[in-house]
Amino acid sequence: MVQSTPMEFTDERGAGRLLAVEDGAVVGYIAYFVLAEAPHALVAVHTIVEPAHEGRGIAGGLVRRLYGIAAAEGVPVVPLCPYAASWAAKHPDEAPEAPAALVAAAKAQLAADRDQW
Repeated sequence: MVQSTPMEFTDERGAGRLLAVEDGAVVGYIAYFVLAEAPHALVAVHTIVEPAHEGRGIAGGLVRRLYGIAAAEGVPVVPLCPYAASWAAKHPDEAPEAPAALVAAAKAQLAADRDQW
């Protein structure tokens, strides 16, 4: 049996990515941005897992970690990414719903600057 190293998560806030790293290689990530206006929020816009690593719970681990980072910072997550939104709906105890005003602000900020993802 081949044993791999544990999954590590690296928050590259400046690049807008939360990485899932295994054996030194990036196997998945969430592209996100920080909502510019207060109250700030982490806005998930895209979740990617490398095809060779799909089906192992990596995407769910990434979303869970993003919610954990947001909770530690005292800000909500706005899951605009369909996968993150689906995960959040299935885990309401870990993924509190963002206020509608923040969701609207996140959508407006993304529409104004598509380079954020």
